[in-house]
Amino acid sequence: MEFLFALYQMIRIVADVVLFIVIIQMIIGLLFSFNVIDRRNEFLGAVYVSLNKVLEPVLGPIRRRMPDTGAIDFSPLVLLILLQFSVILIGAAMKSAY
Repeated sequence: MEFLFALYQMIRIVADVVLFIVIIQMIIGLLFSFNVIDRRNEFLGAVYVSLNKVLEPVLGPIRRRMPDTGAIDFSPLVLLILLQFSVILIGAAMKSAY
């Protein structure tokens, strides 16, 4: 049981890290979209491109299954909701296993 609890804690940590990465990517994207920060900013541009490369394997399939909504991309929101549901379900399964 201790192994399963440790595994659950690791899954929660990974989900929290992904949550943090998605939020940072969304904030930088909004700052670029509303011209708060110039896209020529080398540091934020590199961070944004790197985060997109990390998230694209997860967000790409979600984007393909979602209807086209124009300029607004809801795939990060769907990813965050799916992550939270997964963590809740795994936590509930852990509680029932005890």
